[in-house]
Formats: sequence, C-alpha cells, structure tokens
Amino acid sequence: MISLGILRYLSNQGFAVSSFKKGPDYIDPMWHKVASGHECYNLDPYLMGDKACLNSFQRHILEDETTFVLVEGNHGLHDGVALDGSDSSAGLAKLLDLPVLLVVDSRKTSRGVAALVMGMQALSPVVNVQGVILNHVKNARQGEKQKKAIEHYCKVPVLGLIPFDSELILPERHLGLTTVDETVGAESFIQRVADKVISCCDMPAIQKLFYNASYMEPESLPQNVVSQNKRARIGVFRDAAFCFYYPENLSALQSHGAELVFINSLESSSLPEVDALYLGGGFPESFFVRLSANIGLLYDVRAKVESGMPLYAECGGFIYLCKSANYSGITYSLAGVLPFDLQFDHKPAGHGYLDLRSSVDSVWFPQNTLLKAHEFHYSSVISPVEHGSYQFDVLRGTGITGTRDGALYRNLFASFAHLHVASYPQWAKRFVELAMAFKQCGCRLEL
Repeated sequence: MISLGILRYLSNQGFAVSSFKKGPDYIDPMWHKVASGHECYNLDPYLMGDKACLNSFQRHILEDETTFVLVEGNHGLHDGVALDGSDSSAGLAKLLDLPVLLVVDSRKTSRGVAALVMGMQALSPVVNVQGVILNHVKNARQGEKQKKAIEHYCKVPVLGLIPFDSELILPERHLGLTTVDETVGAESFIQRVADKVISCCDMPAIQKLFYNASYMEPESLPQNVVSQNKRARIGVFRDAAFCFYYPENLSALQSHGAELVFINSLESSSLPEVDALYLGGGFPESFFVRLSANIGLLYDVRAKVESGMPLYAECGGFIYLCKSANYSGITYSLAGVLPFDLQFDHKPAGHGYLDLRSSVDSVWFPQNTLLKAHEFHYSSVISPVEHGSYQFDVLRGTGITGTRDGALYRNLFASFAHLHVASYPQWAKRFVELAMAFKQCGCRLEL
C-alpha cells in the first residue's frame, strides 16, 4: 500500500516514475503499473542472478527515461534462501546501492520496536536504512513512543505513522491479492491509498531519499528492440483467467521476431491463425465454469497440439491442458491434451523456488540443462500419474509429481514452473524458432 501511495504521489506531481518488484511476483506489479503509469519489472537475484538484475535495472531505467525509481522488497528485509542474505531484499538493495525506507508493523510493541529496527540495520548484508514508516499504529501515544525510541537508538528518522484503516485493505485469495482487472474501482482505490499515505507521512522527506541513491554509471547494454521482421505469430492466452506473464518474457519473444496475438480464453470460441501458443499462469480455477463450457476453444487447442503446433504452458496453462480438475467439490472437464486429473486442496501443493535439471533432450531444452523457476499452486495430480515423458528432475520443489516436472507431448511443454527469461535467455529464441518451423512445415518438429 505504501509503495502504491508513493508512486501515485510522485506521478500526480507530473514526474515520470517507474518501479521494480523484488521476487517472483505477478500481481503487485500490475498494481504498480496503474499507480505509476509505467511498466513494473521483477528483480530476483535467486532466479535471475546478480548480473541479470543489474542489467535489467539499468536497461529499464534508460528505456523508460524515468526521474524516480522505486524498488519494493518482498517478505522481510533480510528474508531469503541464502544464509548470507545475498538473495534477500537487503541483498538486492546492497547490489543496487539503494537507500532503504523500512516499513515496520508497529502492533503489540512500544519502545522495543527500536530493537527490531536496530537488528535490521545490523544484520548482514548491511544496508543503508535512511527512514522508517510505522504501519498499523494503534494511537498517537504509541506512535510517538516508538518514534522517539527509533530516532534515539537507531539514529534514523521516522517519516510516517499510518494507523490501521480497513478501507485500505485489498481482498486476498489463495494466490495473493486480487488483480487490478478484477477489482472494481481500482483507480479510485489507489488514489485513496495515496491520500492516506500523503496525510500520514513526510512526503518531501521521502522524496529526498531518492536523491540519496548512489550514481550508477550506465553500461552499454543490448536493448530488447522489437523486431520489425515478424517471423511467426504466437498466440498468448491473456485475460482474467490467464494473466501471469513477466513483461520481459513477452518482449523477448518480440525481439526475436514474434508477433504476439492475445487471445481471450473466456470469450474466444476458436483459435486465430497462429503458429504457436503460450499459456501462462493465472486463476483458471476461478473461471472453470466458463473455461469448461467453451468447448470450441478446448477442441481447437487439443487439435493444434495433435497437429504438432508448439505450445508452452506454465501452471495455469498446464491446468487448462489436463483432462479434468476437481475444485470445491465439482469436477470440470478441460482440454484433455494431457492425461492428468487434478485435485485442488486448501493448502499449497507447491510453493516456492524450483531447481530443475533436464533429464532428456527435447525441442525445448537440452539434456542436463539446469533451470531455476518458481511455483505456487494449490492443485496436484491425482495418482496414479500416467505419463510417458518428463523434461525435468526436480532438485528443489514439487513440480508435477514431486520428483518430475515438465510434461512433454509432441511439441508441447507444460509444467507448474514459472520461468523468467533472464534465468534462461535461450528460451525466447527457441520458442520463436519452433513457431517458425511449424509455420513452414505444419508438422511435428524434430530435435
């Protein structure tokens, strides 16, 4: 909420402002984009590596020509996979040499909140905490005691005291916040958030923090220029059911010559003329009634896969391709491309980073390829798992079977894994090559 408020505050003043989100998040960047008017990109040291994070940060700042850039962390400042914290929000702040505005939950504490802030300041990697905002402040008395303690012991200014406000809470569901497109009055909500942040925080002081970032000498980086030579048409399911796409994935496909054709899976009864399909993640379970009833599109997708059309699907897209899914006690028929029946549970079946190793050669990935990805799904395959070929052994995470991920069939690849192109840049080039080959021969491709 505070990130949205700051972004909108700066945007309302006429500044060009953009943002980044630390971690493998899809929904928060959608909200950032509305608040700032610019695309929000992900930075994830675990998935992308330090060099790719630096390159992405510099490239998008230069391309967007923005005056202010905000990076929102995820989880706690020092939370991450690595023991040394290198992949935490603090690790990213240190990598980019950015000042930190620390948001602290003030509930159930008094002067002891200063100990929390001191710990954040002291734990490695040590970052430059230049301001604190106290959130969920119970009353003015509590807020003032906490402010005095932090400023006395931590030598850092408290720049905001925000009380709890039920009107500033976005509804959540099993995969996180509701998306912008599904939230009625999203624009007015963001403005209310901004009004609250402005009224409770020292905005001029917060604005000055942006100028405390170290100067970063721009490197000569290859630009993701959209190719004017449209070599193949890739259909992309993009709607309320399928909305999880990293912007870099789409732009990487375009830079290799793909013309992206967006398809509304809830309204389109057939496929347009395309040479390949990309089915991303999202919330298909929230739309099973409509997806299952759209028999024409289900049939078209199944027929195209059988004809050899390349199809890349992740998480929600994988679910769509299965035989059926049981959700809230109701079983829905799906595309039936893959022989899996799914069951949705109340707890995540897979949640967190995936480390994968390719056990076979396919048209998508060579054998022994190591891949870092992310999964977050409440669905699992009902045993027995009967499928002939998988791309990956799961070294960390759950995947489809607990030990395997990446179902292969003809020229289809489908998995629970969300891939960021920075973790495997060859993905976009290979995708477009497969689409081009199918366009030329209209048949099953070979290695």
